[in-house]
Amino acid sequence: MKDPKQQSYWQETGRWAGYEESFDPQAGVWASSSISYLTFKSLIQLRRAMNTGVTIFDCEERTLSGIAEKMVTEMVNKKEIRPGDREGVLKSLLQNRSQSDDPESQALTDGVDLQKFSVKDRRDESDHVEASMVLVGALDFLERPTVVFVRLKEAVELDSALEAPVPVRFVFALVGPSKTDMVYRETGRAMAALMADKMFNQVAFRAKSARELTDALANFMDCSIVIPPTEIQNEEMLSSIINFQKKLLQDRFQSSEPTIRPDPKPRRVSISSGPSSDDPLSRTGRPFGGMIRDIKRRYQYYKSDITDALNTQVLAAIIFIYFAALTPAITFGGLLADKVDNMMGVSELLVSTSIQGIIFCFIAAQPVLVIGFSGPLLVFEEAFYAFCKSQDIEYIVGRVWVGVWLVIIVVIIVAFEGSFLVRFISRFTQEIFSILISLIFIYETFAKLGRTFKAHPLILNYDRVNATLEDPWHPKVEEVVMYDNDTGNTSVIVTTIKPPYPNTALLSMCLMLGCFFIAFFLRQFKNGTFLPGNVRRLLGDFGVPIAIFLMIVVDYTIDDTYTQKLVVPKGLMVSNPSKRGWLINPFGEHKAFPVWVMFACCVPAMLVFILIFLESQITTLIVSKPERKMVKGSGFHFDLLVLVGMGGLSAIFGVPWLSAATVRSVTHANALTVMSKGPKPIIEKVMEQRVSGILVALLIGLSILMEPILKLIPISALFGIFLYMGVTSLNGIQMWDRILLLLIPKKYHPNEPYATRVSTGRMHLFTAIQIVCLAVLWIVKSSPVSLALPFILILTIPLRMFMTGRFFTELEMKCLDAEDAKVTFEEEPGQDVYCESQMPL
Repeated sequence: MKDPKQQSYWQETGRWAGYEESFDPQAGVWASSSISYLTFKSLIQLRRAMNTGVTIFDCEERTLSGIAEKMVTEMVNKKEIRPGDREGVLKSLLQNRSQSDDPESQALTDGVDLQKFSVKDRRDESDHVEASMVLVGALDFLERPTVVFVRLKEAVELDSALEAPVPVRFVFALVGPSKTDMVYRETGRAMAALMADKMFNQVAFRAKSARELTDALANFMDCSIVIPPTEIQNEEMLSSIINFQKKLLQDRFQSSEPTIRPDPKPRRVSISSGPSSDDPLSRTGRPFGGMIRDIKRRYQYYKSDITDALNTQVLAAIIFIYFAALTPAITFGGLLADKVDNMMGVSELLVSTSIQGIIFCFIAAQPVLVIGFSGPLLVFEEAFYAFCKSQDIEYIVGRVWVGVWLVIIVVIIVAFEGSFLVRFISRFTQEIFSILISLIFIYETFAKLGRTFKAHPLILNYDRVNATLEDPWHPKVEEVVMYDNDTGNTSVIVTTIKPPYPNTALLSMCLMLGCFFIAFFLRQFKNGTFLPGNVRRLLGDFGVPIAIFLMIVVDYTIDDTYTQKLVVPKGLMVSNPSKRGWLINPFGEHKAFPVWVMFACCVPAMLVFILIFLESQITTLIVSKPERKMVKGSGFHFDLLVLVGMGGLSAIFGVPWLSAATVRSVTHANALTVMSKGPKPIIEKVMEQRVSGILVALLIGLSILMEPILKLIPISALFGIFLYMGVTSLNGIQMWDRILLLLIPKKYHPNEPYATRVSTGRMHLFTAIQIVCLAVLWIVKSSPVSLALPFILILTIPLRMFMTGRFFTELEMKCLDAEDAKVTFEEEPGQDVYCESQMPL
């Protein structure tokens, strides 16, 4: 390229970032195209040049000057350039980036025109990225074109070579006189496209001779399509090329050696496939080996778990998850007190959630999990209390012995690495469970609204409220005096009446839906185009706190309408101080505890363990899905020991045991997720850290002391957060996407394997089977046999295995039930291999 002063300079003229982009130097902008195209002449010229060019493998130089010296020396030794041209070529290769106003260009000597290309590629499935640098162009003092291909022994960052500090593995240079038939730009594009090709890149990485490179180039050309110089009338004329290209790619993959397959990652699409060495669920064969591996893998990131929390998005997540965790803690606490005759209630659940949450987030291998009480555990507590009452056994003491057996069971399971059984829980079971929990949240929201309408119905006339009272909404107390003529006794019957209040139900509905829609649309607003990006992100991150605050203001300003407020206990007092304290005597509080029951408690302990195991491990699987791009790992073995161990020991203090709460954990992960910019944002990373979980648990504990402030919050606004968590947790669940596809015409189905490689009818059949399983689980949950819920859920595992090979083929199950978000096939017919790597060029 030449500037107005007729000086030649470097110019970046093309790059790949999923697709090819070309630079227009006149307009100074990048233009994009969906696919890459090369000229046949450029491939022929590149092949001819590489046949006679210089090839250097495993170069040990670590600086750009050292590499350039090596390149020029070899060019002279092989008589590709004259000895007198050595200094000119070396000077051109080492020309530093200019300090001109144009940061894209750098001045060179007169008569020189070079174009620079940079190619980035991932060496493996990790975040390790390496680059290739391609230099092409005209040096008029040379006699003929020549090429040099260099593979460095170790990828190194070269100063001033690339704009981004990325380690460089390959360096390619094509230089020659301008008066030749060589088209330098097109030949450079061809070489960059070669470096972007997975198969050629891997051959270049392992090659020991120049012949291997030229053979790989020939293979590339064999799978390239040449369009004759015929005028193309419209785009439809090119549609037949797609199927032809699919066939070429399929033949290419099938004829390739396993060592140069484009996807070196072992397939993980069936349960029978062997786990990789980094699989957290693989067995080590040593006692507690899995737990020790979890600790080693996760604790190396402990420092970053603290520093990564220094972010406004984490602060917003803390406020959001605080309310998201406080609401069910108080709600389940009230329900628990009702089910077990106030032996445990809100106070015990808040203390348990706070203390166990702090300990868990400090030492756990996956601190993104939010632990809390859940519906299945509530069902168990109710059933166990009924059993103890029928046998005249102290319920709160029986829980202590259940806790003892819990500790024994979890130690045995972790010692024998029993968490490896989680690998049998496929996406089929995970997604049924996920939607079940999400639907419970959504259902409970509207059930609560329905109870509000029942307590405060819309009627024509209401009792007049005395506005002069300090609390006009206080329940009425009626006393009825009854006199018995036979005995002469007088009985006084006191009745508490909670009359219906006007507009209460309507205002509660407005507060609930208002809180939901504000939080939901502020989340959508974050990825919109209005306002600067920082403002949008701030509003989006703090969407839930903003929604709650606005609903508090609305409720406070409407002072003539009653709404139920959040009820938080005052002080650290047990729910039933007359029957228990904060420390439970394992041998009996008010009477001796039967010895046989101490051993019999192993049966309910096993049931509690199954409940915690299933809910916690499935939650960990959901949170750790590959599409979330979490890099610090999980701890299936260690986290199970910590969670169940804390629950077992906490029973002696008379507080509930906890499990990983699915919806709250998924919501926490979503709140910590960083999305990319653009019209179709994708997940970039999740801010994996410990601080948000620790502070949320601490705030829940301090909530007992914040009763004057929290009592201003209308409970209906918090149920709007319940609805928000239930709806947003459905995002990213493939089963939910397929349920929606039942109502969407086929032509609008997404370009996903489960929709493109499986017939629509078969896809809908698979979805229908999952819906039936979901309905059965819902019926069991709502029936007197709700304790059987975990066992019914376990039955979906053999059901999935039974369907494979009988109802659905292996390929169909790959597409419908793959463990990864993106299905990995041994061959990817129809995939544009140029789009497989990110290549700014």
